[in-house]
Amino acid sequence: MIEEDLVAIIVRIVQQFQPAKRQQFIDLEKQFAGLEHRGILPPGERMTPIAGRDPGNTIIWQGRFNNLAAAEAALKLFESSPEHTELANQQVHFFTNSWVELYELLEY
Repeated sequence: MIEEDLVAIIVRIVQQFQPAKRQQFIDLEKQFAGLEHRGILPPGERMTPIAGRDPGNTIIWQGRFNNLAAAEAALKLFESSPEHTELANQQVHFFTNSWVELYELLEY
């Protein structure tokens, strides 16, 4: 069991999109990044695989939070933000798969 006040949490939002719609998907993703830069959404970093389990038509957003409560608050903000919802409604048509992963950051 995670003692939520004591451990950092990594949130990963994995999104796979239609390969033929790559540029449209990326263009919308840049607008999400703009919301982060303006402080409307929590900041994160985006990655796309070069080699690994996930195919090249995958974008991963990753953010670090001080505890589980902060990570959950960020996920709720994504759901409740009108700016996020507006962009998500445009982007969802390009999805082939999407999921959220939470990781406890191990610090030994």
